Formats: sequence, C-alpha cells, structure tokens
Amino acid sequence: MVITALVLLVLAALLGAYLLMHVLRSRPTPKAIAFVHGPLAAAGVVLVIVKAITEGGIWWLAGALFVIAAAGGAWLIVSDLRGTGPAKPLAMLHGLLAVTAFGVLLYAIAHT
Repeated sequence: MVITALVLLVLAALLGAYLLMHVLRSRPTPKAIAFVHGPLAAAGVVLVIVKAITEGGIWWLAGALFVIAAAGGAWLIVSDLRGTGPAKPLAMLHGLLAVTAFGVLLYAIAHT
C-alpha cells in the first residue's frame, strides 16, 4: 500500500511540476494533464490517510499536509477553469506544501 502511494504521488508530482512550469510562464495549463494530476494525487493521499488510520503518529502529519495541499490544488483548478487563471504564488505554495508532505511521508516510511 505504501509503495503504491509513493508511485502515485511521484507521478502526480511530475505532472504537477509540468503544470507549474506552465503557470510560472503564464501559459495556459494543459487541462488533460491537470485532470490526471489531481486524481493520481488524490488516490495517493487516500492511501496515506488509510495508513494514518491504521498506524497513527507521523502518518497523520503527512496526510494532513497532503489534504491542505489538495485544497490548494482544488482552488487552482477551479480558478483555472473559471478563466481567471491559477495564481502563481498559490501554485508555488501548493507545490511546496506537497513536496513537504512527501518529505514527511518519506520520513514516516523510514521510521516505521
């Protein structure tokens, strides 16, 4: 389960980095990529939360950080679809928070 979460989240991160490049260059984001990025990340986050429910501890921190990052991602896609475009600072914060959550996840894996 943890390996599956890692794979899903790494794939989501790669797609997210691609999307972030578009946002930072003020280019339209490829919606197909965005619509794959979100569900991949969500599936990985669900697995992390399941692990948090069964294990507790630091897993909750990783899950909580991912959920906060997901909320930011939801805001980004909604603003993009409304035509206002994703805000660069929020896009960077979303990515930074997700990378931080991933770091906590790696820590949790290494210490369990």
